[in-house]
Amino acid sequence: KITFSALELPKPSSIIEKDYQQLLEILAESRMKMASEFDSSHTETVDYYTLWAHQIKTPIAAMRLLLQSGDENDSEEMLEQLFKIEQYVEMVMQFLRIDSMSSDLIIKKQPLDDIVRQAVRKYSKLFIRKKISLDYKPLNCEVLTDEKWLTFVIEQVLSNSLKYTLKGGISVYMDERLPKTLVIEDTGIGIRSEDLPRVFEKGFTGYNGHADKKSTGIGLFLCKRILTKLSHTIAIESTVGVGTRVKIGLDTVNDAND
Repeated sequence: KITFSALELPKPSSIIEKDYQQLLEILAESRMKMASEFDSSHTETVDYYTLWAHQIKTPIAAMRLLLQSGDENDSEEMLEQLFKIEQYVEMVMQFLRIDSMSSDLIIKKQPLDDIVRQAVRKYSKLFIRKKISLDYKPLNCEVLTDEKWLTFVIEQVLSNSLKYTLKGGISVYMDERLPKTLVIEDTGIGIRSEDLPRVFEKGFTGYNGHADKKSTGIGLFLCKRILTKLSHTIAIESTVGVGTRVKIGLDTVNDAND
């Protein structure tokens, strides 16, 4: 790499030379900053691909074993493993798109019921397979948002709820006290109080994530970044052994002024 130092330049003999040297220093600093940002972005992408590649090996290996067994009764299990692969692929695609997300947004008023039901339908077979009940209360709410990106977030939250809920059910409803706040609540294993402040950090899995060897700690990180870009919020309340409550705040400045 070519570096620049003011010590490499001769002492200016005039005001014009001094000005030119200052311009060169500014350009050099700008170049170094851009190179540093690129290296950071590249490292982040490589780190994520490493995690993703490791994660996707599990369903692929499971599918290979099922295919080798030749048991027709395993077809549903194979479909579930394929579904997981599709999830992982979609997650990495959203990760790659998120930096240019602003140019991809289509912000308009959307019926929240349509968006949430779309996400619920995607996981309907998994609800049935795991024997997890769904308590869905009509939301009757319009939100100013991007349908595709918000649907992805809700899918991620539902996916987490289903992954960590071994029995009981998942409830979807609007918070009665907070404006335009969607709640997705489960009866899962919960999150430890000391882990809650860090659940949105990239790569953080916490105690429960360590128990689930396939967890990469990317889902909630993406949810937080996406919702921030959409001017929405997300908060999580949880008790170990009782369950988790995710609150997605969909109120915006424009909504408040309506």
